[in-house]
Amino acid sequence: MAQLNITLNQEEILQLLSTDHDEAFRILLQNCLNSVLKVESQKQLNAAPYERSETRTDCRNGFRDRDLITRIETITLSVPRHRNQPFRTLIFDNYSRSEAALIVAMAEMVVNGVSTRKVTRVIETLCGTSVSKSAVSEVCHDLDKDVDAFRNRPIEGSYLFLTVDATYFKVRESGLVFSKAMMIAYGTNEAGKREILGFAPYRNESPDTWKEFLKSLKKRGLCGLMMITSDAHEGIIQAVREVFPDVPWQRCQFHFSKNIADKAPKKYQSGLRAELQEKFNAKTIQAARTLRDKIIRDYQDVAESSMACLDEGFESAMTVMTLPEGMRRFFRTSNHIEQLNRELKRRSKTIGIFPNDASLVRLIGSVLLEQNSICQAGRSIFSKETYSKLLVSDVRNRLHLIAEEQASLLQVA
Repeated sequence: MAQLNITLNQEEILQLLSTDHDEAFRILLQNCLNSVLKVESQKQLNAAPYERSETRTDCRNGFRDRDLITRIETITLSVPRHRNQPFRTLIFDNYSRSEAALIVAMAEMVVNGVSTRKVTRVIETLCGTSVSKSAVSEVCHDLDKDVDAFRNRPIEGSYLFLTVDATYFKVRESGLVFSKAMMIAYGTNEAGKREILGFAPYRNESPDTWKEFLKSLKKRGLCGLMMITSDAHEGIIQAVREVFPDVPWQRCQFHFSKNIADKAPKKYQSGLRAELQEKFNAKTIQAARTLRDKIIRDYQDVAESSMACLDEGFESAMTVMTLPEGMRRFFRTSNHIEQLNRELKRRSKTIGIFPNDASLVRLIGSVLLEQNSICQAGRSIFSKETYSKLLVSDVRNRLHLIAEEQASLLQVA
């Protein structure tokens, strides 16, 4: 394995840190990334500089300067050149994708005449220069290709669990501003890895739009589902029943608990939440039902509508109890996708109103692509052994029966 050697002038760095922090960090980042580029070149050539080697694949051909826009400021890197085969590096792609999406979305606002002077100043601060129309088109094209490939890739293998949710963004359309729902699907595969399977903007959340979104996932190859987790939006519930009739629905326990507590008088809400959490943490469904009955008896007189909500939604919020105990906490709420939504909101805050759907998809897709890479590099949430035990158990059959019960209740309603 090639060694990474970073040469820093200690006296110069210490002096800069005492006077100009930004310049010090710029130099540190520049030196580190230049060292990474040299290591990447050495690995691709299978030879160190001036090394005679039978495994050498090409020869060095000097360096070229290339600017990299970072949150510190623009830095200039010395990119190695190879004589016959082009040098390849992931630094510019991985470091710049989300930053570029933000810049392009704001630049489109300038180009389309719907921005403010403040946005122009932000662009110049990030880029160090103004953004031309041709430059925007070029960056858009590169970003769109990556996002489109990610968004429409085939879904291969089995995904046991699916979590869906939507968050809203303001988008300009035909001179008007609409709040559009960005639907997102998070899947967990047989290796216990979470993956962002799909996303798409819609004018609203309705049974038809949710059905269209879920059908698009199915068309791309989504199969093997055992359970779908979401909040209690009517559009999701109906769409799940139509598109995945054999898959039971797990109502998000966090949202369910909030729905119940919000209907109770304020002075009882804290205690009620604690008792609901105890019920959700029960070891068996029988124990959970016993705790539910106790909660209803204790609060019926002071929070009647709250207890009606608990009684009505209890079973759909406890579908997860069918799973082995060690797996339940990962699929009983949609909190992980809510965290993702908060990150999307944070990244898009500078934009405010997106100039069009393409700009929205570009920025959100770039962030989701980045977040998906982080998920793939993380730990599995369950082991292969757990998955093997799950396959030979009767869990899938029991979940199928729950799906049938939920479908019959929905028809009655």
